[in-house]
Order: sequence, then C-alpha cells, then structure tokens
Amino acid sequence: MDAFSSKLKLWTASFADPRLFQIFSLGILLAAGAYFRDFSLRPEQVVLTFAAGLLTQAACWTLTPSKPRTLRSAVITCLSLTLLLRADNLFAHPITAAAAILSKSLFHFRGKHLFNPATFGLIFAIVLIPGTWVSPGQWGQGVAIAGWVVMLGMLVTNRARRGDISWTFLAFYLGALALRVESLGQRWAVWTHQLESGALLLFAFFMISDPMTGPNARRGRIAHAAIVAAIAYAWQARLYHTNGLIWALFIAAVCVPLWDAIWPAHKFEWTQNGGDHAFKVRSANPASRPGDSRSADSRRAA
Repeated sequence: MDAFSSKLKLWTASFADPRLFQIFSLGILLAAGAYFRDFSLRPEQVVLTFAAGLLTQAACWTLTPSKPRTLRSAVITCLSLTLLLRADNLFAHPITAAAAILSKSLFHFRGKHLFNPATFGLIFAIVLIPGTWVSPGQWGQGVAIAGWVVMLGMLVTNRARRGDISWTFLAFYLGALALRVESLGQRWAVWTHQLESGALLLFAFFMISDPMTGPNARRGRIAHAAIVAAIAYAWQARLYHTNGLIWALFIAAVCVPLWDAIWPAHKFEWTQNGGDHAFKVRSANPASRPGDSRSADSRRAA
C-alpha cells in the first residue's frame, strides 16, 4: 500500500507542472482558432511541425545529458509555432521547429537559454525562409476571444508564478498606446479595440512570461517588461514595422543576463523526480546572500 500511495502521489504531483496547463491552453486555442477563425493552417504543416520539433528535442538530449528528458517544453514550442507561423509551403514549419528547439542548446548563458524558442523560430523563419509570415491578425479583436485568452493565460502564469511580468508588460504597452491615442486626438474606442487584440494577449500571457528565458528576480522582470514594451511600441508606432511584439522580445533577450546580474535571484528550472516532472528553483548565484529575492519564486508549486 505504501508503494502504491507513493506512486500515486508522484503521479498526481506531476499535474502541478505549469507546462501541462500551458499545453492544455494552447491546444484549446489552436483547435478553436482552426475551427472558428479559419487559421489557413494545413494539417500536414501541424504534423510536420511536431515531428521535426520532437525529433530535434530527442536529438538535443545528447547535448545536454544533465537536463530532464521530457518533451513537454518542445510540445509548447510546436504549439506556439503552429498558432503564429504561416507559410505557403510544407518545408517551412518543420525547419522552423527544428531551429527553435536547437536554439535552446546553441544559445545559452550561465545555464539559461537566451531566446524563447518560439520567438527565435519565428524570427528565423521570417528572415531566412521564403514564403513565411507571422499572422497576429488571425485572432481579430473581440471581447470573447480576449476573455478566453486572458482566462487561459492567467491559469498558466499563476501556476508558473510569472503573472507579474505579463501584467506589467500590458500596463506599460497599453499605457503607451493610451498616450498616443490622447496625443493624436483619437476616440478612445481605438484604444479599447487594441486592448481586445487576441495576439497581444497571447504574447503577454504565453510568450513574455516564459520562466526559462525571463529574468529571475521580480524587479528584473518588471524592468524587462518595460524594455520589451518600449521596443514594441517604437517598432510599430514610430518605425511602422510589423511584428513589433515578436521583434521586441527577441531584441530584449540580451538584457536578461544584465537583469540577473543586477538583481541576483534563484533560477527557475524544470526538474525530473522519478518520472515526476515538477518544477523547482535553485540559486543562480552561489555568492548571493540568503535574504536576496527569496519570495514566491523560491517556493515549490503546490
């Protein structure tokens, strides 16, 4: 009975992994979007994305043998790519998925991969692969879509304890848009229309909140959210370029090691414990004092 109880406890504890909630949420958004919003996504592209992404993840285990062997993060990356990337061919999605997963092993600093894999994959595709584009407008602007994305996003960020960076980013970015609406003398309906953007909310709750590539300390996450919001606003409202959110997160990734150096804190890590993929945090800076940034980030998710 004790052995059975122990196994049952490990099995149920695995559902505390925030990645499961993210997979569930992104899966719902992909299925609902493909059915109700006509994403123009071919089934073959989805299958090839997952095949290439998961195979690349399995191959990367040889590069990082100390890391837990789980496909959950790779599944999240593949779901994100199928949600946002569009192509007029069949080879773009698998190549992008492989590049996104491989970036975690190629670009890292002090034990953290530098770029959010989905963000790196999207930039890689639109810059280097012909016939590709990011399709943020597919979500449209609507209260129902916005409500669903916020609800699912809050579920994920609360489990990963990264809601602070999502809400801070939205406050800075929407604040900048509000000032622009006021300065141009536009109606406030313009601002509320932007607030309901499904793509903006998807970015805020499912991309910038990635605990593996964001700053470790809360103050660092607030600073990072402000930088990303500023770059995204300048990219779209001043330079009039597209894909400002994706480019902003990609460009600002180089600031994360700076925030971690200024505000040392425990590093977020996914760990494996007897087949149970839970998560915990370890000290990213052994020289840091015991009292530094030991708040909610240092607690195991229940």
